[in-house]
Amino acid sequence: MKILILNGPNLNLLGTREPEIYGKTSMEDYLEKLQEEFSEHTLLYFQSNVEGEIINRIQQDDFDALVINPGAFTHYSYAIADCLKNISKPKVEVHISNIYKREEFRQKSVTASNTEGVLSGFGMNGYRLAILSIIP
Repeated sequence: MKILILNGPNLNLLGTREPEIYGKTSMEDYLEKLQEEFSEHTLLYFQSNVEGEIINRIQQDDFDALVINPGAFTHYSYAIADCLKNISKPKVEVHISNIYKREEFRQKSVTASNTEGVLSGFGMNGYRLAILSIIP
């Protein structure tokens, strides 16, 4: 199975950006651990700070399932929400922090209703849990 892990804005800074919220592990280091654990699957990774690039990547259709952390786009990108709505593959939304314990504007996800589930507040382990929920 090919699983696309897609991160939105500023998630390229994991490990250095607000470590008290997002932890000290870089996405690259965590991806290595995930690939070891899920070696029978192909994990593809994409990160962009640009909304249109995220939409274009999702529409490439070269994966079987999607794990997406839309970052700030979670709260206002109806374009990404529409894109998610229009793909029939399994999709799980992940948030490293518990968005419901954050600022009020971060507590609403416009993208979540177009995924099978949302994991919020499990740290980087949310990506692992999302993969486990997707694989047969």
